[in-house]
Amino acid sequence: MEPVVLQAGVDVAALSRQLQGYVDNAVGFVVGFALTYLLGRYVLAPLIRRVLSARGFDESMRGLTDSLVAAVVVVLAVSIGFMAAGFPRFLTAAATLGGALALAVGFAAQDLVGNFVAGVFIIKDEPFEVGDWIEWDGNGGRVEDVDLRVTRVRTFDNERITVPNGDLANNAITNPVAYDTLRQKFTFGIGYDDDIDHATDCLVEEAEAHDEILDDPAPSVRVTELGDSAVGLQSRFWIADPDRGDFVRVRSEYVQAVKERFDEEGIDMPYVYRQLTGEVEVLEQVADEP
Repeated sequence: MEPVVLQAGVDVAALSRQLQGYVDNAVGFVVGFALTYLLGRYVLAPLIRRVLSARGFDESMRGLTDSLVAAVVVVLAVSIGFMAAGFPRFLTAAATLGGALALAVGFAAQDLVGNFVAGVFIIKDEPFEVGDWIEWDGNGGRVEDVDLRVTRVRTFDNERITVPNGDLANNAITNPVAYDTLRQKFTFGIGYDDDIDHATDCLVEEAEAHDEILDDPAPSVRVTELGDSAVGLQSRFWIADPDRGDFVRVRSEYVQAVKERFDEEGIDMPYVYRQLTGEVEVLEQVADEP
């Protein structure tokens, strides 16, 4: 049977076969992409997360791994999709193109790459974990998430700071909750006429009376300064399981207790004052009449 040919010279059978080929390619891509993506997201990613949890990795490591696995799954799904669509050379072409793009992007996005590498080192060195309270460069807050490029920190004013990983990896970070105990210091000023030993006993007794201040290591007091109007006594005490909320509350309660005890004992807590001396000269001038 002769193929049907339109007046314009178009072979309908050939066109139909060509369209069918496109449809088959599209269906193959969708099926390959969907199956790979679903298997990666709902089988591979949860499996890797369970393995990390079983091995004791912290939340920051698991979060970073989730991001990496998600990116790998998408790339793999696209590759499998093109292979299922009948383009087996796609991987070779993609590898060549990917190398060129990686070189170009590497020069254009040095900061992004640096932050990514810094994130890897943060996970490896573990200067902090998700949930820790950290301080850096005049800022402070609790770590919520460590991502590929940034670390998200919730401040104590309930604000979110998105910090590039490079800033945290290349600068000094204070982690007050890295250990089981935390020492606090507060300097009280007493008058020059007051008894230093008696004031020291009051400071130690008030620290020992507080339930959340540790007895071991024991509280201690040191004379740290001789100011213009006061002698500085620095009280040093320890708290267990440090948390910023507990640390602020315990210090506030202790300082208030010491102030009330000093008032009872008649120990002066002088403040700086200035006395101006001299004389004022008033000049009276009578203007000449015109």
